[in-house]
Amino acid sequence: MEKVEEIEKALDSKEETNENKGFFSRALEKTFASIKTVVPTKKEKIDFDDIEEMLIEADMEYEIIEKAMDGLPDEITRKQLRHRLVMLFEHAPDVDLNNLPKPFVRLIIGVNGAGKTTTIAKLANKAKKEGQSVILGAGDTFRAAAIEQLSTWASKLDVPIIKTKQGHDSSAVAYDTISSAIAKDIDNVIIDTAGRLQTQKNLNNELIKIVKVCSKAQENAPHQKLMILDGTQGNTAIAQARAFNEMVGIDGIIVTKLDGTAKGGALFSISNQLELPIFFVGVGEKQDDLIKFSPDEFVDSLLDEIYTEEKN
Repeated sequence: MEKVEEIEKALDSKEETNENKGFFSRALEKTFASIKTVVPTKKEKIDFDDIEEMLIEADMEYEIIEKAMDGLPDEITRKQLRHRLVMLFEHAPDVDLNNLPKPFVRLIIGVNGAGKTTTIAKLANKAKKEGQSVILGAGDTFRAAAIEQLSTWASKLDVPIIKTKQGHDSSAVAYDTISSAIAKDIDNVIIDTAGRLQTQKNLNNELIKIVKVCSKAQENAPHQKLMILDGTQGNTAIAQARAFNEMVGIDGIIVTKLDGTAKGGALFSISNQLELPIFFVGVGEKQDDLIKFSPDEFVDSLLDEIYTEEKN
């Protein structure tokens, strides 16, 4: 019986890998078009200079390119390049999904327009599809539109939401959301926060307060502080994330709008420079358009476009 379960688990994992690779391939179409201007035909070995130019076209920072390419030969095989590119994502998520606290509290952080609210909906949808219960906290009390948008998603996904009026205390919303989850034995809490720039002192002080209040509602909460970065901004998003990381300590990144940019190579820089894991990537506007980030699948999708050589 255990053998059958192991086989089924392996098949499910393989199916998910193939599905995710398909998502990456579609999401990275603009990036692929960009790199094919440098390497238009697939080869078994590619010139050092062509690889370097290709990575520049994909918006990888030159400092990271130098790090990845150091010591490689004049002609580079897929296996050689794959090893170097995967190593740039050494800060992989280390989360024991079998021993998560209940409720598991996520605080969602980012600037306006990065896709915070839609990402929250996608995370809630993902949890529901995995058979877990979810409650949302409309902690962006700075904008009435943010409360309305999240409420609309809560209704569409049929999940409860804790909210208040515009201008009210956002930390109180966070506290009430966690308290409600504890009382109702809910698995997941996802709390929105006001979109802010790293230079907005009042909003940033509010964010620090929200983090402290969460820990009063539940020990060690929030368990994940996730930064939402707009993939279309490429490397310019790194300064934003670095500032927020210094402020409250970011646990990981979700990159949105990956399907709308030719800057897919920025993911290497984001993870490597920030020394933070990328947990998910958003590849569309629909509630299912969120996939778990896999360095292997991401790199393989990229290399499939330029190499004829089989993966090893």
